[in-house]
Amino acid sequence: MDISTPSREVLLNRFQAVRARTEELVAPLSSEDQVIQSMDDTSPSKWHRAHTTWFYETFVLAPHLPGYKVFDPDFGYLFNSYYEAQGARHPRPKRGLLTRPNCETVTEYRNHVDAAMTELVITVAEETWNALRPMVELGLNHEQQHQELILMDILHSFSCNPLEPRYKRPIPVSLDNTATFTWTDFAGGLYEVGVSSDAMEDTFAFDNEGPAHKVNLIPFRLANRLVTNRDWLEFMADGGYSRAEFWLAEGWACVQEESWQAPLYWKRKEGESWTAFSLHGRQALNPD
Repeated sequence: MDISTPSREVLLNRFQAVRARTEELVAPLSSEDQVIQSMDDTSPSKWHRAHTTWFYETFVLAPHLPGYKVFDPDFGYLFNSYYEAQGARHPRPKRGLLTRPNCETVTEYRNHVDAAMTELVITVAEETWNALRPMVELGLNHEQQHQELILMDILHSFSCNPLEPRYKRPIPVSLDNTATFTWTDFAGGLYEVGVSSDAMEDTFAFDNEGPAHKVNLIPFRLANRLVTNRDWLEFMADGGYSRAEFWLAEGWACVQEESWQAPLYWKRKEGESWTAFSLHGRQALNPD
């Protein structure tokens, strides 16, 4: 089977797995945790759960499932993000004020939409399914993006709490970032980047990944491994936050305006070693 054109059964299984994964990610969170919005660029976990559900309801179910009943007409205003064609929406910086609907109602909303999606995938006519399948796939990739945001946003929210709560206990992992740091040179020139329209017909890609086009790159170098905390500590010791030549103009202005001395979530008390706050709580900084 061509994995780029999954069958109904395969796509339904993927849909159910993605939806279940979202609920697994919020399982460690209390209702209070799911409402908090620590800055304008984050969103509450409850909002992410509802918004990804609104996507399927608005773009898949309402237009294509005969007799589908919208769960709550007001949710279109509350949980639209930036889809201008879908009308007015609640301001992003104020998503943390949405104590209602509560988390239980959002769970009911998700269950309502999941049941309808199952019915749609099983019963829709073949011609309609062929046209609809790419939108279902888009919805899955869209929800996986929001799964990343759920973790990123709760990390920031927890970091703002003086108790610095832990989202999850750490899982021991083996790290292999100790390879000698070397550079690989790449020649400049005219390169084609992006996804062609033909390729988009055969595999999934977001619209901002196309169309394919040519760009002129100057010669550049890439390291043979990821940057480690040890590398960053060396950058700091070498005056990385006090030497303008390491920064573009906007970055340097931000360094000065925000008084940056270390990466976000790093902290050090006088006379002690650096620590880093993560989803596993605050721990001693691992240099590797």
